[in-house]
Amino acid sequence: MVRIGLPKGRIWAGVSQLLRDAGIGLDVGAREYRPAFALDGFEAKIQKPQNIIEMLHSGTRDAGFAGADWVMELGADLVELLDTGLDGVRLVAAAPEALVTEGRLPSRPLVVASEYERLSSDWIARRGQGDRFVRSYGATEVFPPEDADVVVDITASGATLAANGLAIVETLATSSTRLYASRAAADDPSKRELLDHLAVLLRSVLDARRRVMLELNVGRECLAAVIAELPAMRHPTVAELHGGHGYAVKAAVPKPELAALIGRLKAAGGSDIVVTEMRQVVP
Repeated sequence: MVRIGLPKGRIWAGVSQLLRDAGIGLDVGAREYRPAFALDGFEAKIQKPQNIIEMLHSGTRDAGFAGADWVMELGADLVELLDTGLDGVRLVAAAPEALVTEGRLPSRPLVVASEYERLSSDWIARRGQGDRFVRSYGATEVFPPEDADVVVDITASGATLAANGLAIVETLATSSTRLYASRAAADDPSKRELLDHLAVLLRSVLDARRRVMLELNVGRECLAAVIAELPAMRHPTVAELHGGHGYAVKAAVPKPELAALIGRLKAAGGSDIVVTEMRQVVP
């Protein structure tokens, strides 16, 4: 049995939706912190990400979802199984705009506020100005200018920092939600098999979110030109149309390329183009 930790807080929505899209139902019900996890061989508990990391490090949990920022902060020795790319953030140092000159902080001791003591202390040591650390317990961005000169905090867009008059001076790390395993679970063949299967299911959803299925018809004389334009995962599927009137072509293509790709395919001789969303892609 694999004991998996599911995260409370800001990353819960993305993780729970990813699991459901992979066909893994979650029934929270009356047992709020111990949901039914609809994948054989797993037992789930909902916890704060920091607790999940600590329990993976100690070995009381086998696997769990957490942000890479807290894994770095807690210095946990874990095995990363999958980077979901969800909840992407940066850990940054930011200060009031009046304190920043040409993107730099002054060369003197400053007060640094953060929830991330370990990572902030490493940055303070690299700065080498004798800064003093002050721990925050949320809402770190409101500390300056009265209670701190600099904050070290996570940000997705920088909008909250900017709204509080803070300018980013340095990016310390990047983070996203990831699936981790304890060292012991990763080295256990029976548990590792279950964990790898879970990672394959989740990765299939993430891959599908980045692609669409594109289908089109093309005449014989234009087939080569159309195939040359298609960025397929491996090779496009080609089938002859009824009566020998050309071909039907199908390929999974990256979403970001779709708008430009449709124009190129039309110019190459493609017609009757159909685009379909995909749910999962398993290589």
